[in-house]
Amino acid sequence: MTRRLAGLPWAPMGRLTGRRLLAAVPVLAAVTLGLFAIAAASPFDPVRQYAGADAVGASQETLDQLRQNLAGTGSFVEQWWQWLGSALTGELGHSQSLRQPVTQVITERLGWSVLLCGVAFALALLVGTALGVAAARRPGGPLDRFATSTSYVLEAAPPFWVGLLAIWLFAVQFGLLPAGGLTELGSDTVTAGSLLRHLILPATVLAASQLPWFVLYARQGVGDALREDPVRGARARGTGERTVLLGHALRSGLLPVLTLIGTRVPELITGALLVETVFSWPGIASATVGAATSTDFPLLATLTVLSALAVLAGNLFADLMYGLADPRVDHDEM
Repeated sequence: MTRRLAGLPWAPMGRLTGRRLLAAVPVLAAVTLGLFAIAAASPFDPVRQYAGADAVGASQETLDQLRQNLAGTGSFVEQWWQWLGSALTGELGHSQSLRQPVTQVITERLGWSVLLCGVAFALALLVGTALGVAAARRPGGPLDRFATSTSYVLEAAPPFWVGLLAIWLFAVQFGLLPAGGLTELGSDTVTAGSLLRHLILPATVLAASQLPWFVLYARQGVGDALREDPVRGARARGTGERTVLLGHALRSGLLPVLTLIGTRVPELITGALLVETVFSWPGIASATVGAATSTDFPLLATLTVLSALAVLAGNLFADLMYGLADPRVDHDEM
C-alpha cells in the first residue's frame, strides 16, 4: 500500500493545484467586479428595496443617508473595492433582504445546501454510472433502451417541474413523504428521522436532473472500450466477462465520467437553486432567489464567490482524478 501511494504523481498534482489557486484570484476578482457593474446598471434601487413601503414617503435626504449607511455611494468600482477590502478581513456586509449579517446567513444555510447537493450528486454518480455500464454491456437490449430513453426524458425535463410532479405524486396523492421544509408539522426540532424523510424527495429530484449525463457518458465510454482491441484480445484468450469488464473496459471507459464530474457542478448549483425553492429547503440556493429579487448585492456577491469557488474546485478535482486514472496524462501540461 505504501509503495502504491509513493508511486502517485504528488509533485505534479501539487503544482497543478498551486497554479489553479493562483488563477482563481483574478477569476474571482473579475466575477465580483462584473456583479457590481451589473448592479450599477440595474434599474432597481437597493435602498428603496431595503426601505420597502417606508421609502414612499421618505425624503431624498433620508434616502441618501440610508444609502450612505449601506455603503451604496460612489462608483461601482469604489463600492467593489470597499466590499473587497471588507471581505478580505472577514466582514461580508449585511444582508438587506434577510436583515442579518451575510456571515450569519452563510453559516446557517451552507451546511444544508452541501448536504442536499452532496447526497444528490453521489446518488446521480453511482446510479447513473451503474446504469450506463449495465446498458453498455448489451447494446440495444431492454435495459439499454430503457436507460437511454429515460435519460433523454429527464434531460429535457426542468428540475422545478419534476419537483412539483414529485410533490403532487408522493406528498399529495399518496402522502408518503413531506412536501418540503425540514421539520414535521407542529414541530421546530430537526431530528435524524425528520431530516431523512424531508431529504428524500429534494435529493432524488436533484439527482434525477444530473442522472442522464452520467448514464449516457458511462454507456458511451464503456461501450467504446468494450470494442477496443485489448478487450477483444482478452476475450479471445478466454478471459471471463467479469474480468474483462472490471479489469480492462472500466478503467478507460469511465474516464469521460471523471471529466463530467467537474463540468456538472454549475448545473448542480442551478438545479439546487430551483429544487431548494420548490421544496422550501433552507439552503444557500433559496437565499440566492431572495437576494436576487430584493437586489441584495452584499449577499449576492458572497454567494457568487462561493458558486465560482465550487465550479473551480470541481474542475480541479476532475483534472486530478483524470490524471490518477490515466497515467498518460501529464498534470504539468494541464
